[in-house]
Amino acid sequence: MFRRVAIVGGGAAGATLLSELLERPTPQPLHLDWYTGGGTPGRGIAYGTRSVRHLLNVRAASMGMFASRPNGFLEYMQKRDPDISGTDFLPRCWYGEYLEAETANALARAKSNGHDVRIVPYAVDAMVPENEGVTIFQGESTTRVEAAVLALGTLPSRPLPNVDDALLASGRYVTQPWSLLAEAKPDTQAYRVAVVGLGLTAVDVIIELAALWPNARFTAISRHGVVPEVHQASASLPFEDGDELIETMRDAPDIRTWMRLLREAIEHTDDWRRVIDSLRPHTPALWQLLPQADRARFLRHARWAWERARHRLPQEVAQSIAELEQQGRLQRLRGRLHSATLGERGPQLAYVPQHAHQSQTLDADLIVQSVGLDNDIRGTQHTLLQQLLTNGHIRPDPFGLGIQATPEGRLLHDGNAWPRLYAIGSMLRGTLWESTAMPEIRQQARQLADRWLAD
Repeated sequence: MFRRVAIVGGGAAGATLLSELLERPTPQPLHLDWYTGGGTPGRGIAYGTRSVRHLLNVRAASMGMFASRPNGFLEYMQKRDPDISGTDFLPRCWYGEYLEAETANALARAKSNGHDVRIVPYAVDAMVPENEGVTIFQGESTTRVEAAVLALGTLPSRPLPNVDDALLASGRYVTQPWSLLAEAKPDTQAYRVAVVGLGLTAVDVIIELAALWPNARFTAISRHGVVPEVHQASASLPFEDGDELIETMRDAPDIRTWMRLLREAIEHTDDWRRVIDSLRPHTPALWQLLPQADRARFLRHARWAWERARHRLPQEVAQSIAELEQQGRLQRLRGRLHSATLGERGPQLAYVPQHAHQSQTLDADLIVQSVGLDNDIRGTQHTLLQQLLTNGHIRPDPFGLGIQATPEGRLLHDGNAWPRLYAIGSMLRGTLWESTAMPEIRQQARQLADRWLAD
C-alpha cells in the first residue's frame, strides 16, 4: 500500500482519483499531495465554463464521477430538479458544480478519517522518478512520495504553422478559445469571426459568441467542412451483434478489415450509432492490437470520420448551428489553413479549398483556432513535461498522442516502465485511444486506486 502519493493536475481526472482514494477504508491514514496548478480544483478547462449554452455531449445518466456510481451526476441533478432525465444533455457548468461538490465531500471525509490532504495551488516544476518513489520539485520545496500520477488533461493549444508573429502579438488570433469565451462580453459590433476547425469546441465557440455578439458573422474552415454528427433524441438500444463484431475484430487486427466490418454492421442495423457505441468499452483493447502501421493509416485517413461519429452533438446544439446557417450568420468552408497574417485592414486568413491548388484570402476581425485536443508533448512549452522529456524520464507517443505508457498507465522510459510513475486521462491516448471522457477516466482512477491501496 502506498501511503504518500502525489496527484499532478487539478482537473476532473485529478479530482476523480483523489476522491477514489479517499472513498475507501484504509488500514492507515493517507498523505495526498494534490498539485492543482491554480484555478478551481476539479473543474479544469473542460468544465470551467460558466455558460449554460455549453452542453455535455454525454447523457446525464452516464456522467457519474465514480465507476461504482455511474448515476451519481443524475442523482445530484435530480435533487435540484426531479424532472431531469437520464437521457438529457445538461450544461457543462452544472457538471463542474457537481465535481466541486463531490471533491468537497471527499475532502471533508478525509479530515474526519485522519487523512492528510495537501492542496498545492501551483504547478510542479520538475520530477525525478526512481524505482522506490518519486521526488517532486515545486518552487523551493522538495517532496519525496511513494508514487505519483500525471493527470494533466490536454495541453494548451499551439498556433498552427504559418501564423504570423505580428498577428499573434495583436491578440486577434486566439489559440485558447476557452479563455476567450470566459472574457467575452456582450457587444453589438458587426464582427467578422473566422474559426479554424469544426469540432465540438468550435461549435461551442460559435454558439457562445453568436449569442454575445448578435451582429457577428462567422466563417468556419475545416478539412471536410462538416460539424459532428448528432445524437438521437433518446438513447439507442444496444447493438445486438456487438459481441460477435468485437470478436471478429480481435481475430483480424487490420484497420482495413475493421472498416469493412463496421460498414457491413452499419448496413444491417437501423441506427449506425448503435454500432459505434458498442465499440466504446472495447476500444482500448482493440487499439492495442493494431500494429503501428495500421494506427498511422487510421490517423491519416479515418480519424476525422471516427471523431465526427464518435463525439456527437446534442440535438439542441445542432439546431442552434443550423439556425445560424439559415440566418446567413455562419458559413462553412472546406479547406485547410495556408497562412494567417496581420494586414493593413486586420487579420487575413489564406486557405486552400478542398481539391484546389490556389489559396484564397478571407478578411476577419478575429481568428479563433479550434482544431481539437493537443496531446503532443514533442516541443511542448509545458514546464514539467519538458523536464521529464529532456531528462529521458518519459517518451512521447510517436503519433503525438501523449506519453508512452503501459495499459495500466505506468510511464515508459527506454522501453521499461516506471514502477511508481503513472498517468491517467488524455495523456494515455496513444496507449488506449479512448481516454479523454469521464466514463473512461473514472475507470482508470478506480483501477489505479485499487492498485495503490492493495496490500
